[in-house]
Amino acid sequence: MNFKQFFAQPVGLSPTEKNNYRNVQVDAIGVGLANAAAPFLPVFLTHLNASSFEVGLLSSMPAVTGLILSIPLGRFLQRQTNIVKWFSIARLFVIMCYAFSGIVSMFLPDQSVVTAILVIWAVATIPQVIMAITFSVVMNAVAGPNGRFDLMTRRWSTMGITTTVFVLAIGRLLDKIVFPLNYQIMFIVLSLGGLLSFYFSSHITLAPTIPPALSYGKKPIGALVKEYKDLIFREKPYLSFLTNRFVFLTGSALATPLIPLYLVRVVHATDGWISVINTAQTAILVIGYFVWTRQSRKRGTRNVLIWTTLGVSLYPLAMALTHSTWQITIYAAMVGIFQAGLDLVFFDELMRTVPVEYSAIFVSFAQSIQYLSSMFAPLIGTTIGDAFGLGIGLIFAAVVRFIGFAMFLTPVLKEKFKKVQAG
Repeated sequence: MNFKQFFAQPVGLSPTEKNNYRNVQVDAIGVGLANAAAPFLPVFLTHLNASSFEVGLLSSMPAVTGLILSIPLGRFLQRQTNIVKWFSIARLFVIMCYAFSGIVSMFLPDQSVVTAILVIWAVATIPQVIMAITFSVVMNAVAGPNGRFDLMTRRWSTMGITTTVFVLAIGRLLDKIVFPLNYQIMFIVLSLGGLLSFYFSSHITLAPTIPPALSYGKKPIGALVKEYKDLIFREKPYLSFLTNRFVFLTGSALATPLIPLYLVRVVHATDGWISVINTAQTAILVIGYFVWTRQSRKRGTRNVLIWTTLGVSLYPLAMALTHSTWQITIYAAMVGIFQAGLDLVFFDELMRTVPVEYSAIFVSFAQSIQYLSSMFAPLIGTTIGDAFGLGIGLIFAAVVRFIGFAMFLTPVLKEKFKKVQAG
C-alpha cells in the first residue's frame, strides 16, 4: 500500500460520507498544528521554576474535573441530537488556551505566570472532558463499525505529519529567540490551528440521533446509580477491557510529568534536543499506523493489543537507564511505533464493546475511570520522583505498565492453553 492509496478515501462512500472523511482529515491538520505546542507546556513551566507538584497538576487537573463531571456530562450529551456542535466548540476552546498561556506570560510578573497558566488550564478542563467524550462518539459515527482502524489511521497519520513538521520548526525557533518570548510566540501562533479545526470539524454531518430510553427527569441518587449499574455492568467485555486499560493507563499517567522533568533536570537536554526527541516519537507514529493497520488485518486486533502494550511498557525503563539525549531519541522513535498501534487498538476495542445507542453514556463512564488514574498517578509519580529520584519514578511507571500488559496477555494465554488441552 502506497501513501496515495493510504490517504485516499474508501470506495463506495456517499457524498455526505466523503465530506465527513475530508473534514476529519483537515480537522486533523489544525489539531496537529496545536499539538506541536503540547509537549512544550510542561517544559515552559519547568523553565519558569514551577515545582514538580505544579507540573504534575497539568495532568491531574483534567482528571479531577473529568472524574466529577464525566458521567453527568455524558448523560447530558446523550440527550443531544447534534453532538458535532459540542465537539467542535470544545476543541476550539481547549486549543485557544495555548494562546491565552502565551498572552498572560507577556503581561504578568514572573512569580504570577505559573499560577495564571495553571488557572487557564484548570478552566480548560471542562471543555476537555466534553471533547474527550464527543471525540469517540463522533469518530465512531463517521467511521462505522468496520472502519475505525482505517479512519483513525488516516486521521492520526495526518496529525502526526503536521505535528512533526511544526515541532521541528519550534526547536529552531526556541533556540534562536530569547526566553520567554520564544515560547510566547510559539503558543500564540500554534493556537491558530484551533480555528482551522473548528471550521472543518463543525461541518461534519451526522444523522440526528434519537435519545435512548433513559429517564432524564429528577430522580433520587440511588435510583440513578441503579440505572447506571444495570446498564453498564451487564456488558462484561466492556468492563474487562476497562479494568485492564485502567491499570495500563495508570502507568502511563505516572510517567507523564516525570518525562519532561527528567529531560530538563537530569539529562539537561536543551530545547532543541527536546524538540528532536518529541519529533522522533511523533514522526514515527505515521509508520506505526501503517504497520499496525496491516497487522490487524492479518492477525487480528488482539495481537496488536498484546505487542503494543508490551512495547510501550518498556519505554520509561529504557529512558531511566540513560542520560544520553541521542539514546533517548532512539527509544522515543521505537516507542512511537508501538504507541501508534496502542492508540488505534484502544479506540477500536473500546468502541467495539460499547452499545451504539448508549455511546455517550458508556464513553463517559470509560473516561471517568481513566480520569481516576490520571488524577492521582501524576502526583504519585512526582512524589516518588522527588523522594527517590526521577529515574526511580520512571522505573515504577514501567512496572505498572507491564502489569497492565500482563493483564491483557493472561486471557490470551488461557485461551491458547485450552486449545492445546482440547487438541
